[in-house]
Parts: sequence; C-alpha cells; structure tokens
Amino acid sequence: MKVNPNIRVLIVDDDAGTARFLSSHLTRHDFDVSIAATGEEAIRLFRVYDPFLVLLDIAMPGLGGLETLERLKQIKPEVAVILISAQNDPEIIFKASKLGADDYLAKPIEPKELDLRMNRVLEKQRVTHEVSQLREHVRKQNDFSMLFGTSPKMEEVKMTIEQVADTNATVLIRGESGSGKEVVARMIYSNSTRRDKPFIKVNCAAIPSELLESELFGYEPGAFTGASRQKLGKFEQANYGSIFLDEISEMHPSLQAKLLHVLQDGEFARLGGKRDIAVDVRVLSATNKPLERAVEDGLFREDLFYRLNVVTIHIPPLRERREEIPVFLDFFLHKYSEYYGKQPAPFSDYAVGRMMEYAWPGNIRELENLVKRYTIVGNESQIIRELSTHKPIVSSLSASKVQEIAPAANPGPAFISNGNTELEMPSLLEIGKRAAMQAEREAIERVLAQTRWNRRQAAKILKISYKALLNKLKAMEEHNKSHNKQKHA
Repeated sequence: MKVNPNIRVLIVDDDAGTARFLSSHLTRHDFDVSIAATGEEAIRLFRVYDPFLVLLDIAMPGLGGLETLERLKQIKPEVAVILISAQNDPEIIFKASKLGADDYLAKPIEPKELDLRMNRVLEKQRVTHEVSQLREHVRKQNDFSMLFGTSPKMEEVKMTIEQVADTNATVLIRGESGSGKEVVARMIYSNSTRRDKPFIKVNCAAIPSELLESELFGYEPGAFTGASRQKLGKFEQANYGSIFLDEISEMHPSLQAKLLHVLQDGEFARLGGKRDIAVDVRVLSATNKPLERAVEDGLFREDLFYRLNVVTIHIPPLRERREEIPVFLDFFLHKYSEYYGKQPAPFSDYAVGRMMEYAWPGNIRELENLVKRYTIVGNESQIIRELSTHKPIVSSLSASKVQEIAPAANPGPAFISNGNTELEMPSLLEIGKRAAMQAEREAIERVLAQTRWNRRQAAKILKISYKALLNKLKAMEEHNKSHNKQKHA
C-alpha cells in the first residue's frame, strides 16, 4: 500500500481481534488510526476525529452497520466508507451502496485485498477532490474578475497584488467589513507559487481566545483535560502554503508573542509539546480596525504589527467606487439565478439609481445579500423600501427624488393660507391621525426590513396579530395608490 501520512482512518468493529489487526496494518503504512467498538461510539468519535476513511463492520450489537453508515453520511456525505462483513449477502451490499458505501470487504480480511480496496477508494476520493478544487478555482477566478471592475482605485489594488503575489512577503489587507478582504487574500494565493499547496483560513474573532492557540498550533495528548490524541494545528496544515488570519486585531496579546515567533523563526511548539516544529508558511492577515491605535492602547504588539505590515493593501469601501455597483448587480443576479433556478427580471433603471445613491455600510456583502433576496422573492419594490428604511442614503439627493423615495412620508400641510383667508385647516384630530399613521408606517417598515419581510416574525415583534399586520399593510398600500393618483391628477 502507498504511504499515506496523516490520513485519518476510523475502524468500527466489535471484534477486538479484527480491530487490532486492521490498526496494526494501517499504522505500519503511516495512517492515523482510531478505533470504535460500537455504532454509537463511532458516531461520537466521528464528530471529533473527522476521518477521511471509515472501515465499518456490518454486524454489530446495538446500532448496526447500515444504520451507522446512514448516520455517518448524514454528518459528512463525502466521507469514504468500506463495509466489512463475514456474510456475502448481495441484498445487504445493494442497500449499503444506496446509502453511500464506497466498497465492500469480506471477512476474513486478506492484507493484499485490504490494500487494493483502500487504494482504489483513496484514488477515487483524490480525483473527486481535485475536480471539486478545479471547479472552486474557476468560480473564485470569476469572483476575482468581478471584484476588479472599472474602478481606478481597484486597479491600484490589482497592481499591488500582481507585484507581491510571487513573493513570500507578509501582507496586511485593510478594509471595512464586507469589502472583499478574503477575496483579495485568495487572489494573492492563487497568483503565487504556493497556489498548489494549502490555503488555510482562520477567523481570529470567531474562535474564543482560550481555544485559538490550540487551533493555530495544535496540541499533544495530555496537554489539557480532554486532549486524548494529537491534533495538528492550522500552521502545520498550511505547511508550504498560505494561512489567512482574518480579523487579526482580535487576537489576544498573549498569543501574539507566539505568532511573532513563527514569523521570525518559522517554528513553534504544539500545546504540551517538548520540541519545536519547523514550518514554511506565508502569512496573510486582514483587519477592519486601525492597528496603529491598538498598538498605542497596548492591545497589539508593535513588533508584530511591523512583521505583518510588510505590504499593506487597502480596499476602498463600496461607496467610494459606486461606478462598480451595476457590475456587481449583474454578476450576483446571474450567479444566484443559476443557483436558485429562478429568472427574476433585471433591475430597473430606477432601482439601480437608488442603489447608486445608497451608502452600503455593509459593502459588497450587503449588496450580495440584497441581490440574493431579490432573486428569491422577485419583488423590486420591497428591495427599494428596504433601502429607504435603513436610510443611509448619500446627502446629494434632490427634493424631487426624496418625494419619489417616500411619497407617503409627507402627511400634507397643516394649513395653506392666502393672506388672512384660510383655505385649508385640518382639525387637531386629523393632524394627530396623520402623525400616528406615519409613525406606525415607519415602525412597520423598519421591523419588516429587520426581519427580511418575514411578516409573522414582524407581527410578533410589533405585538399585534398576523391578521392585523396584513390589514395594516393593505391599508398602507391603498393609501399609497390614492396618494399617487392625486399626485398625477
């Protein structure tokens, strides 16, 4: 059998002798092996151990082999499974193949036959993985070309990427949340000499600080309570490739020293380890916060900042490159139309104009989510109302456009006078009704925007019945129609 270092194999068999034989044979070929004696134990271990291949006995007490196979495939459909049985039952083999088993091995197990079946399954998994990676590469290349459209500012970013991609320099990517920092990191990786090696992403803000060290650097058995086996960290997994540390500003100062050591010396020790491990990893990092201020406040090491900041790439927010908004709209509309199997109408000129005026505090991610919602619901007026409710609109809107955006926002004049002659004077009761109606309208629209137009959820937040909310929405729609008729009369 081929040498397969670090490939994890889970053996599930209640026969201790068979399990020991399989473990001994696979360990000699450098597989990372773990054993479970029951289906229930296999499922618990599977979630923690995350094996690449499972050798699964069919006849076990309690949860049987076929039931265990079904549960494992629900957790991780792509895992490879070879069933083992002393019974050569065609019906069982057929059921197992329908549940996703990759191959079948009869007892007593012959080492050569085991090697043959495992090599066949591993080769199939390798080809599948390569095809998947190729498709992902093509998709990301489309994402890259979409990100760099017609904006001069993004042309500068693209030039910087081309200049640094083939070097080993650390790169600090700056920009607001949702502006495309990860896309830039992946573009640097895809254009580097390391593109055939791993790209590992770690979100420093998403992992509790007490767990981040073991996630980055791994641990040895016994390093802490519950550490029963060795775990490779992200730096080892990224060896000869690149690691992307997103939201680096959230890393705890105590961990920053260990990261600095890796950057300076190219080595680290696992938690509980007694020796240093050498790695060759290019570090790309990103932040949406000013690290200089964090350095001044003593929250970020100055020496680490200079190590990370060899090259800086600043991504401008979407509001500073509005000319690219129509490009993004077309790209995401095409992407999610294919994904959801829907064909919504293209955005109208008015809708595109409104989006050009919007400030986009969530940047490209916010725009992408908006197009995704439009693709699903196909309601352009809902999208426009959503933009109006959030109200981060650029200040250069004309008065006529403000009227177009929210014609019902103006309850009408309290009175119009001609000299001393009063032409119109609503009662205080009417004025109060108009003000209440407008306040109610704004509250409803704000809650609907927050719940992505989930009317049942909005009704709960507003503490009214679902039917009452529908009636109010119908009344608001009729009021708008009446107002528009008067406007165009």
